[in-house]
Amino acid sequence: MSTVLAVSLGGILVIGLLGLLGRRGPAASLEEWSVGGRNFGALTTWFLQAGEIYTTFTFLGLAGLAYTSGVAVTYALPYLPLAYVGLYVISPIVWRIGRDRGHLTQGDFFTDRYRSPWLGGLTSVLGVLFLLPYLQLQITGLGLVVELATGRDDIGTPAMVFASVLIVAFVLWSGIRGVARTAYFKDALMLVALLVLLLAVPAHFHGGLGNLGGELLDKHRDFLSVPAGGPHGAVWYFTAMLTSLISVLFMTMPQTWPAVLSANSEQALRRNSIWMPVYGATQAIPMIVGLTAVTALSGAVDGNGVLLSLVSQALPDWLVGVVAVAAAATAMVPAAAIVLGMSTLVTRNVLRVKQERSGLWANHATVVVSVGLALALAVLRPGALADLLLLTYSGLAQMAPATGCALGRRPLLRAPAAAAGIVAGEAVLIWLTFGDPYHGAVSAGLIALAANVVIAALTETALRVVRGRPDAAEASVTPAEEPLPVR
Repeated sequence: MSTVLAVSLGGILVIGLLGLLGRRGPAASLEEWSVGGRNFGALTTWFLQAGEIYTTFTFLGLAGLAYTSGVAVTYALPYLPLAYVGLYVISPIVWRIGRDRGHLTQGDFFTDRYRSPWLGGLTSVLGVLFLLPYLQLQITGLGLVVELATGRDDIGTPAMVFASVLIVAFVLWSGIRGVARTAYFKDALMLVALLVLLLAVPAHFHGGLGNLGGELLDKHRDFLSVPAGGPHGAVWYFTAMLTSLISVLFMTMPQTWPAVLSANSEQALRRNSIWMPVYGATQAIPMIVGLTAVTALSGAVDGNGVLLSLVSQALPDWLVGVVAVAAAATAMVPAAAIVLGMSTLVTRNVLRVKQERSGLWANHATVVVSVGLALALAVLRPGALADLLLLTYSGLAQMAPATGCALGRRPLLRAPAAAAGIVAGEAVLIWLTFGDPYHGAVSAGLIALAANVVIAALTETALRVVRGRPDAAEASVTPAEEPLPVR
């Protein structure tokens, strides 16, 4: 067994063991299993929230995009700090409502704020469907990492099976506490790996960052500017950044809700909103590695393999293994968070299991089924859901208008209007993506969001004309149904 393979598999095993050690005791309720009893401090919630910044396809994909598109890749840098300016206000509101009303999921929020179980169910079904390709891509990405790092095409599938078994084991055993424990390891190791990449890769190929810049200016000047037009020009990248900003700002990814709802105070979330953009800025490092590849690699190279190709040439085998473990962690930890979010949505908002014991059993069964399905697709038909990944972020972004309208004292929309907007947005997005392949200059996700807002507004207007404003019977709700004040 090669050094790289031994270190990689050993690191994957360590991640799984850390997740298993995260358990404090048997979870007596779904609340304890999914949000840790709502008593996580700022540090733990920071690591849980930071888990979404680096996934396998962020780590490898940003380097690949820089290699193929140049500085256009920097569209990924601005939206995170901008989103967390807004989340400084929004996440404490979501946390406060969730604590007072017992929310565990995004679906609970929609069900409660719009007094509509069917809207909560609709958004939960869409959340699960859009997250499945995202889960599969994490598992596929892990196999790709091990293959690229070791140079062996026969090791990817065993690595995916091994990691998937570990993910299921520690998510079932430890719940969100296991995800948090692995997140500590993942992001600590990621900082080490990023520092090594920043110092070692440009130094090995060009003697330093300064020489890299000179090489790009002299021989690859076109990589240092973004084309004005075209399907991936300046307008497209700006609108893609705007779509991503809206998605993060309004917490449209269901797996991000447990991290927020598990916090023990509003102050913890506000502190995280201040420091999260600092960590997000490190995404520039994989971009630098990708630009290094522009000058250092000869011949066509698959974008996803650029980072590990350079690492294999610049570092000793044991250090290549460390970087591979960091990359594997960017698959396993987000995958664990995704499957935890999916299973809780299914139990709470799709199946609506009321009994605690039955809910835990249904939840655990969903974990096994969802990881098993994602693994089967990754092994048997690795490209089957690849196109659906295009829908994950833009598709889930369609939850943003309904979320934003429900943050005030009373929702600005009624449930039918919110649902009409979401359905219209998803329909437009699917049509642009598949029915009529769209190659315009504006992000398809942003066009779908515009349709979403227009249809929701028109439907709400029609409802107010037909039904009028809420009558006395509707306004005089019981205290348990009273929408919460935003303090």
